[in-house]
Amino acid sequence: MEAIIQERKVNPKAGSYTNQLLASGMNKIAQKVGEEAVELVIEAKDNNKDLFLGEAADLMYHYQVLLAAKGFTLADVIKVLRARHK
Repeated sequence: MEAIIQERKVNPKAGSYTNQLLASGMNKIAQKVGEEAVELVIEAKDNNKDLFLGEAADLMYHYQVLLAAKGFTLADVIKVLRARHK
């Protein structure tokens, strides 16, 4: 997924939701991450596996778009996590 998001950032594709989101700006991208996080928390309180995993996927996608928009990757986040556990 990260490779696709990076590819869309470098080579926009007509009709791509990723490109629409990137073009909407940082405030909108951050807002979407917040919305998806709240939706995941709501679904975590219930026992519907499909809804929970769907919201988890939505959050992960929007989080990766946010990282790409800021010029970072998951590898950058993993470096921070590894440094915390040395």
